[in-house]
Amino acid sequence: MHKALILNGPNLNLLGTRQPEVYGSTTLKMVEELCFNHGKKIGIDVSTLQSNHEGELIDAIHAAKGVQNGIILNAGAYTHTSIALMDAISSVDLPVVEVHLSNIHAREQFRHKSYISKVALGQICGFGTRSYVLALDALVGYLDGEVGA
Repeated sequence: MHKALILNGPNLNLLGTRQPEVYGSTTLKMVEELCFNHGKKIGIDVSTLQSNHEGELIDAIHAAKGVQNGIILNAGAYTHTSIALMDAISSVDLPVVEVHLSNIHAREQFRHKSYISKVALGQICGFGTRSYVLALDALVGYLDGEVGA
């Protein structure tokens, strides 16, 4: 069975109450349950971590090497600023799917740039909580050789 780490960055702990008009009313706990349940259906063991601290996210990426088969990352605002996260991803040789609840390309100009996308397998954005399910499907497809990089 494949193993995936779902990493959520800053402010995602506030899902359900933070800007529900943008991010919806689903809590992070509900998103994680959705991912655990979908993972069981498609044959991937899901673990999760949320942190508001860039260094903790970097440590989790490093720790995933040799333990996880891939990472799904919603880096939040770090998407647009963190060369350090980009370098961490480049250093571990694991497929990463970048995910966002909102369509970052339809929002403010500063959100259009992603350092993560430069090193990610792909990016899924704009489908709300379904973005995570789509990311899991994409990662399993890649790991099973059904989807190319």
